[in-house]
Amino acid sequence: MLAPALLDGVALGSFEWLEHVVETTTGWAGLAIIFVYSFLIAFALPGVSEVVLAAPLDLGLSQAGRLALIILVSGVGKAVGSVFAFHIGQEAKESGPVIRFLRQSRFDVIEWSENKTLQLARKWGYLGMALALSVPFFPDTLSIYAFAVLEENYLKFALATFAGSVGRLLVTLFLVGSTVYAL
Repeated sequence: MLAPALLDGVALGSFEWLEHVVETTTGWAGLAIIFVYSFLIAFALPGVSEVVLAAPLDLGLSQAGRLALIILVSGVGKAVGSVFAFHIGQEAKESGPVIRFLRQSRFDVIEWSENKTLQLARKWGYLGMALALSVPFFPDTLSIYAFAVLEENYLKFALATFAGSVGRLLVTLFLVGSTVYAL
């Protein structure tokens, strides 16, 4: 049954099938799937990372333990993926044709992201990056690449991404929990 969903997702350029796998994964192998998904979200996939919280992992842990492990694995996956994006950003920064093409495109993505990111980076530095990545349901790939072009410290970049990823999932849990209790 997964094969048609997989083929449809690939054919349509959609990654909904991957989100479905994350939402239905169970057992310890599910942690590997969460890691890979979070890694891909950091530099390539156009989705949201909060879907990992829906993984029904049956690990013999309490609900709090299960969520803590999911958050930790997802945060590490996204931090590793962001280092990969960081490396790509460092290479792109030195690639004149890539930057020239993006600047000459109809929408100057480079100028817009540089302006917004520079404002945030100047004011808050890596803390600003972590805070920007803590906003739930907002694709963070653009922020990661924008910071990657501006920053130069791999370790601080990975730590800020990890903190932002954990923050995002904790904020999401708080918002969902508040909504459930309000009903």
